[in-house]
Amino acid sequence: MRIRDGFPGQRLRVLPTAVVRAAAKAGPTSRLLVTDAGYFPHAANHGRVRKHGAIGTIVIVSSAGRGWCRTPGGLHRISAAQALVIPAGVPHEYWADDDDPWTIWWMHARGPDADEFERDLAGRAGPDDVAVVEVHDLVRVVADLERVVQALETDETYPSLLRCAGAAWSVLAQITADAAAGSPLRGEPVRAAQEYLRTHLDTVVDVAALARRFGLSTSHFSARFRAATGGGVVEYAKRLRMARACELLITTELPVADIARSVGYPDPFYFSRQFRSVHSCSPTTFRRNLHDHAR
Repeated sequence: MRIRDGFPGQRLRVLPTAVVRAAAKAGPTSRLLVTDAGYFPHAANHGRVRKHGAIGTIVIVSSAGRGWCRTPGGLHRISAAQALVIPAGVPHEYWADDDDPWTIWWMHARGPDADEFERDLAGRAGPDDVAVVEVHDLVRVVADLERVVQALETDETYPSLLRCAGAAWSVLAQITADAAAGSPLRGEPVRAAQEYLRTHLDTVVDVAALARRFGLSTSHFSARFRAATGGGVVEYAKRLRMARACELLITTELPVADIARSVGYPDPFYFSRQFRSVHSCSPTTFRRNLHDHAR
């Protein structure tokens, strides 16, 4: 027999209907509101059935053990360091594995921001009606979910609901980013390449050499980089360089030509054109505007 809650050491909070109605009408909580949240450790025999789905988005993060979810789209297995996201209105049944029951942090969220995250995940998770996402930084996601629960445990005042919404937004953002990046193992060459580019701003960007460095063909590496970051290697490097150039323009009095060389542009005129393409002004104008605003 499956049970909804009542596990030793659990934490569980559900907002009263009147509080939900008031918080959903005004302020940032009208865009993202957590109505339910909890922590179920080693939740043996845990399970829920919702034939008509839930009003809001359900997020379940398994920190240990396994669980299952059945929807019209199929049967899904959820392992440790994975997140299950069930969109609002999707009929579902989920339960802890009999042999290795999951330990989960979970929340129910509603509002336009939750809907937006749902749509983004739906576009990345394929044709299924739920998303099962590998969590890249489980410690961080769990920490934010604990902040969600703690905020609801504190009280039901507006400040606590705002803190809860902020932590929930972080959870949804991390899960959606992890879905976009793909498997941590598949994404490792891309993350290594990003780190290399960040620490070699003054080095000529050679996509073929980068691909060889991480054991991939140029075409395969370029495709994976674009899938993980949304753009090409050269454009990514340019954005890194321009961000560093902005930092130097703000924090130093170095000549523009010296800044250009430090971020990989021996030709200061070419650097200025690249800077303008990103910031819509020259480096000199960028620095002058900052000084004018500081007066």
